[in-house]
Parts: sequence; C-alpha cells; structure tokens
Amino acid sequence: MIKVGVLYGGRSCEHDVSCCSAASVIKYLDRSKYEVCAIGIDRDGRWHVQDNIEIVEDKDFGTILRLKQTGDWLVNHFEREGKLFLYNKKTNSEVFVDIIFPVVHGTFCEDGSLQGLLELAMVTYVGADVIGSAVGMDKDVSKRLLREAGIPVVDWLKVSKHLWDSEKQGIIKEIVKEIGFPCFIKPCNTGSSVGITKVKNPESLEDAIENAFQWDNKLLIEKGINAREIEFSVIGNDNPEASIPGEIRPKHEFYSYEAKYIDSNGAELLIPAEIGRDLIKQMEETAVKGYSALCCKGMARVDFFLDRDTNRFYLNEINTLPGFTNISMYPKLWGETGTDYKTLLDKLINLAFDRKKEKSRLRTEF
Repeated sequence: MIKVGVLYGGRSCEHDVSCCSAASVIKYLDRSKYEVCAIGIDRDGRWHVQDNIEIVEDKDFGTILRLKQTGDWLVNHFEREGKLFLYNKKTNSEVFVDIIFPVVHGTFCEDGSLQGLLELAMVTYVGADVIGSAVGMDKDVSKRLLREAGIPVVDWLKVSKHLWDSEKQGIIKEIVKEIGFPCFIKPCNTGSSVGITKVKNPESLEDAIENAFQWDNKLLIEKGINAREIEFSVIGNDNPEASIPGEIRPKHEFYSYEAKYIDSNGAELLIPAEIGRDLIKQMEETAVKGYSALCCKGMARVDFFLDRDTNRFYLNEINTLPGFTNISMYPKLWGETGTDYKTLLDKLINLAFDRKKEKSRLRTEF
C-alpha cells in the first residue's frame, strides 16, 4: 500500500488555512489505497510526524487538522530509494513515506523552497516543481511571463522596499500618473489575499504600501478594474485540462482573507459561471496556455478578471497549491465538472508518480 505523507502547517502567515485544507485532504484520501501519515510543520519550521490524526473544530475555519509538536524529528533521505525518511531522536522511531502531498500555502511552502527540499531528497510529491512553484508565487515575475506569452494581464508597477525607502514621493507620483485609482497594493509573494489593500485615493497610498511591506520586500501596484472574478481549476502535467468556470462574488470590498476564510457569508460562489459559450472556450484555452507558460505541473487554480465594461478578460494569477478546504474552489470546480474529491486526489497522486518516472529517465552523469 502506498504511504502518503500529508504535509501541512508551515512558517507562512497562511499556516491556519493549511491546517484547514489538510483536514479535508485527510478526510477524502481513499484508505483502501493509501496509508496516510500526517506531518505537521510548526510555525518555527520544525517537522512533526503526528502520532494520531486528529481533526478538530475551529471557531474560524470550521475544522482543522491538529498539529502537535511530537518530538525531535530529523528529515532525511537515501535510507530507502525514493522514500522520505523521518527519524525521531527522542524515541528512535522511524517513518518512511512513499509520496508527499503538500497541503501548505504561502512562503517557504508553495514558492519552490519546499519543492527544492523534496527534489534534493529525490522524493515523489504532488503539485508543481521548483520552477513552476517559484514563478507562480511571484506575482510580478508571473505577470511578465504571461505577458511574454501573449496572455492579457492588468497593468501594474513593481516597487521594491529599497526603492520605496529612497524615492517614496517619486513612486507615489508615478502610481498616480501610470496606474490611477482605484488600485490594489499587493505583496508579490503572499497568497490568500494577505497584505492586499484596495486604494481609492492618493492620500491612502503610503499607509497601504507600508502595510504591504510587512509581508514582502517587493510589491505589485495593480490597476483596479470593474471586474467579475472567474476561476478555472487545471490538472495535468504535459497535457493539462481545465474544469468548468466558477465565479466568485465577494460581499466585502474585494475577495479578502476574511471573505475567503473567516466570514461564512463573505462571498457567493456560482458554478458554473454565467458566461457565454464562446467566451468560456477562450478563457479555458487561456487558462491552459497560462498554466503551461508558467511551467505548472500537477495542479493549479487559474484566476481571471472579466471586465464588466468591456467584456475583456485578464489572467490575474495562478495558484499552484490552491486551497483544499470544503469550500475551496479548486475541488468544488472539479466536483461540478464530474470528478469527485476522492477521485481528484487519486489523479493528483498518479500525476506525481508519472512526473517522477519521467524525471528518473534523465541522465545525471556525463
């Protein structure tokens, strides 16, 4: 039987979201096919194999997978080919895992850092590899690559902390002239809308930018448009396919962290989205094209803006480790397309083994 290590938690500000997503994945993994091992990463970055899988109630997230600090674990490899080896120095206990299913979000988790560790350990894992994870996480880099591929994106400016500290007033003038209002201030390397502010006038710019710099040293200043938010779930390695589209109608100012996770009535989800057939086809093809342009593998959720005034669409961002909570769009879209949650997890695990097999053919000695 395949032993699946569900990796969750992490050092990022999306730690709690991860624990919620992991509870859903653990619930739906087929126990007739997989032996499941929960591996939590605490807020300090230490890994802990959980003695027991405990899904508990949470006041904000409904249910979460509990994360206990269970010992002094070392993460190793090469003990058995292709398996991840975890060793508890306190108890001398050993755990071997055949495949890692990362259910982690944000920095140090879906930005290529974790994927690099797993590549070095030569362990099979679900989802995008190092390059796909890194470029998918960085909003500025991904926008430039998408634009280069001929995919429409909303106008933006990049601002670094170093430049902001030395040229603050000049940057504010450039934003007013080139981007205008409303605009969105976004940390380049966070997810779940953490650190994002909608700004409606020049007087609010400085506070919003200073707030965003708490989360990243590089920001995106993006033009605000009167848009609907349309999402597709994409799955696959070299031949990806897209789900039917869904629409998110936030009841907050925008689709904020609170609207996504805290407020149970923060947004209305419409599946399928009410869009014309021809437009759906164009957006679906663009979702797959963008997925490939950013070197994605395994899975991603592709988010679009659909301008209410012009009916033009723009690819907003690609999330390589999307939420897997019971209300998350990625599994919900596939469910409405005809692939239930349990089957979806099977497909993702099989895609990970397929990619590992392909990569193992490559030569490493000259």
